Amino acid sequence: MRTKTPLQEKTPFALDDVPLGGIITHRAGLSCVSRVVRSLGLAKSCDAHLPIKRRNRGYKAGQQVEALVLLHAAGGDCKDDMERLRSDAGITKMLGYQVPGARCVGDFLELFHEEEKIEHAREQAQGQERLAFIPEENGLLCGLQRVQRELVESVARQQKGPSTATIDQDATIIESEKRTAQWTYEGTRGYQPMIAVWAETSLVVADEFRDGNVPAQMGPLRCAKAAFDALPDTVDERYFRGDSACHESELVNWLRDEQRPDGPQGFIGFAISARMSPELAQALRQAPESRWHTFGKEADGTLRQWAEVDFVPSEKVEKKNIQPLRYVGLRLLKPQGELFGDGHDRRYHAVLTNIWDRDGAWVINWHREKAGTVEHVHEELKNGLGAGQLPSGKFGANAAWLRIACIAYNVLSALRQAWPDKSMRTAKPKRLRFMIFNVTGRFVRDRRKIRLRFAAPVKWIKQLMKLFERFPLVTRSTG
Repeated sequence: MRTKTPLQEKTPFALDDVPLGGIITHRAGLSCVSRVVRSLGLAKSCDAHLPIKRRNRGYKAGQQVEALVLLHAAGGDCKDDMERLRSDAGITKMLGYQVPGARCVGDFLELFHEEEKIEHAREQAQGQERLAFIPEENGLLCGLQRVQRELVESVARQQKGPSTATIDQDATIIESEKRTAQWTYEGTRGYQPMIAVWAETSLVVADEFRDGNVPAQMGPLRCAKAAFDALPDTVDERYFRGDSACHESELVNWLRDEQRPDGPQGFIGFAISARMSPELAQALRQAPESRWHTFGKEADGTLRQWAEVDFVPSEKVEKKNIQPLRYVGLRLLKPQGELFGDGHDRRYHAVLTNIWDRDGAWVINWHREKAGTVEHVHEELKNGLGAGQLPSGKFGANAAWLRIACIAYNVLSALRQAWPDKSMRTAKPKRLRFMIFNVTGRFVRDRRKIRLRFAAPVKWIKQLMKLFERFPLVTRSTG
């Protein structure tokens, strides 16, 4: 008998130097990203709110943003990666235009930078003997936030979103070696933007780009206002969750004021990690043992206990003639004979809230859920999309890059919620690329129509077709 050839010891084919014919792309699955973008009216919204085009030649704002969304979805993490998409003839056929090059994208992003606003904010900070400052956004950045708001409304309408909205707000550090990057509290250089997420839908509703030396507790109200302003009119019940950086007088008083003139009217229930002042720490330690209630246990046996804490803060964080806030204490108690790293058998934390009709265990657990929303969004933006690699030394250009990354995140959120296979509901960008985006396709002309054929199973193709049906186009498509 003939000896079998050990295939694992040789390559069972020869390379051919003749290119494969036809218009082919190995990112044919990105067609569903473009479909979602166009169905939700993102390009039209960009053209309406970003007046950058003054002549017939050149790219429209909608084309620039659509191309950048595809770049983030494809796994690109810098503007130079746009050249890979630009050289892909299949992407050009898919979009109906060749995506802009790296230099063109760089010029587009720099339009969002306005040096005068940076200098004005710096001068104001110096007059107050401060080093950190948050510059006002220019007109184009404000326009990009309006684009984000309209996208959130479109996604919520498409998904028939809930009438309840919980805003989770938190800052994150993006490390950078750029010369203009400032030192962060962690001892690294970079930036520290703030993100607000609508927890029930996992949509980013607001973001604020900041230098790395800006404390997270500096002016969190502006981002919170933008977040609530971005919610659709169908929302009639509002909540807010934040860490200790949100324990700031302007934000807390704004949330408490049901007649707030520059925000939604009515009750906003909130739970915020209280800053641990010496007075609050003393009140927690002095709380009677009878008040502490065990409501959970950690894997190592540490008990989780809560108690109502009688505490009136000395700092001016509460307005007069308004119902006092509630402080719910959290005590982590080690089993007998075991200690934390600091040599103590207990640690204290507290949550500040205006929710009185729930017990402390519910408030603490509900507040803790924030870690499963906004922190996951931070991770996806920085590691799954391109927000972790900022493209410029100019503040406004980086702010626009981050906001477009948030837009891309929302587009992917809409896509995975509508994908027929429910296992993709929680898929991260890495898995979306493996399962959907990185599929080979070829454009062919069939009976005067251009068709995209995929090198994929029939089941997958039918799922993609169902997605297209769920995201119809307003105008008649010729593709």
